[in-house]
Amino acid sequence: MKPSQFQHHAPEQIDEVVGLLAEYGDDAKVLAGGQSLIPMMALRMAAYPHLVDIARVASLSTISASAGAVRVGAMVRQSRAERDASVAKVPLLAKAIPHIGHFQIRSRGTVGGSIAHADPASELPAVALALDARIEATGPGGVRHIDASEFFLSTWQTALDDGEILSAVEFPLWGANSGFAVEEIARRKGDFALIGALAGVTLDGARVARACITMIGVGSTPIRCHDAEAALIAGGADTDLDDIGRIAAAPLTPADDVHASAEYRQHVSPAIVRRALTAALKEARS
Repeated sequence: MKPSQFQHHAPEQIDEVVGLLAEYGDDAKVLAGGQSLIPMMALRMAAYPHLVDIARVASLSTISASAGAVRVGAMVRQSRAERDASVAKVPLLAKAIPHIGHFQIRSRGTVGGSIAHADPASELPAVALALDARIEATGPGGVRHIDASEFFLSTWQTALDDGEILSAVEFPLWGANSGFAVEEIARRKGDFALIGALAGVTLDGARVARACITMIGVGSTPIRCHDAEAALIAGGADTDLDDIGRIAAAPLTPADDVHASAEYRQHVSPAIVRRALTAALKEARS
């Protein structure tokens, strides 16, 4: 199928983007990489008379590193981020990107577009949530920052206000003796994950000084497993990871869909968390 007719706008400044969104309101949609939006429009799952293409806004395609974070502009292509030296300072982000589709998808898909799309089975929203990233939003009122924990509201729904765009994401840096891992179950390499877990730990000897565990494919947003994180920190690096997996899975309420049943997702959740934590701890120890 083909999308319904639309007008394509290609502004070169972010204030032009904001102006177009204000002018056309609900009839306008931001186009970043288009790897999710265009298929949805082609299937007539969505229709927008005006697409505001932000690819020519140079300020949205920058990557910069500071002492405490790496800032990634909304239009940074996933393939570029995959190879970037600054992004490598955020290992969980670097590990997650290769799981996104295939290289053709990553050559067009953008970091900001994936996070703003807020698909609950997608890796980059989970990275943002796991690392307590800050979302930079630009709109008629200027620039504001939204904590990732408050950004994802439901499937494809975020805390962006009308007329705002996601302009960048700031990923905090973790210290030494940290390890990270991404584990997924998918029907084929490159498919959306049926279920997945992202984990990070920082060790201080046998003590777990810091931990993050986030799951995808088990709810309407990525899920941060705070109780499991607290149990791991309390128990230390030698904690039984099967127990941590069960704690992470206990509150989950996954849904059935055409790809997998809720029962299956609930059943494999403890194992996928254990696998992610095992790999993260191994990396932290090394």
